[in-house]
Amino acid sequence: MRSIAIFSGGLDSTVMLEHLLRAGDEVFALSIDYGQRHRRELEYARATAERLQIEWRLADLRAITPLLAGSSLTSSDVAVPHGHYAEESMKATVVPNRNMIMLAIAAGWALSRKCDRVAYGAHAGDHAIYPDCRPAFVEAMRHALGLADWDTLELYTPFLTLSKADIVREGARLGVDFASTWSCYEGGEVHCGRCGTCVERREAFALAGIADPTTYSSVLPLPPAP
Repeated sequence: MRSIAIFSGGLDSTVMLEHLLRAGDEVFALSIDYGQRHRRELEYARATAERLQIEWRLADLRAITPLLAGSSLTSSDVAVPHGHYAEESMKATVVPNRNMIMLAIAAGWALSRKCDRVAYGAHAGDHAIYPDCRPAFVEAMRHALGLADWDTLELYTPFLTLSKADIVREGARLGVDFASTWSCYEGGEVHCGRCGTCVERREAFALAGIADPTTYSSVLPLPPAP
């Protein structure tokens, strides 16, 4: 299989990239610069692609950042909420239609390169917060991509029913260098340890029983284990 992987440089997409490579795919990695506050993730994406010796492209969409306003990831006047993802405030991190935009660009590249599929790392922990990670959205996009061109194009979401802890376990099995992934939405020099994605990252390692190599500037108490 020839696959375009939507690759942020984060934990989920890095594990997905390694998963595709281990399956024997020829993988092309696509990162998107949409003016996100945490553009630091793109440095991690580039470095990982170079280490794995796969083709990496960066789509510069910063011109549309003002059209995606109202999110803490694209608007400097909206604070990044801290705490667990289950909290209502985490919806402030939703970027309008982000995944549909990314999938459309990835599909264009996939069709031009005669690839078989586009892959992205939506997982079960995202469903409650991010509308464009829900199974219903994935099925709709799978249908749309199947109609987008004369060539058949598959949408591949290997982690859709998995938890973040499951992804950490899979990454450990694959030997992923977790320290070379970036999650924090604050985008500082090290992970802040307080924003929703940092808390989710810490919790996933704890639930998976895997040592977390991440350096955090500070930490909030983790929620009780389910």
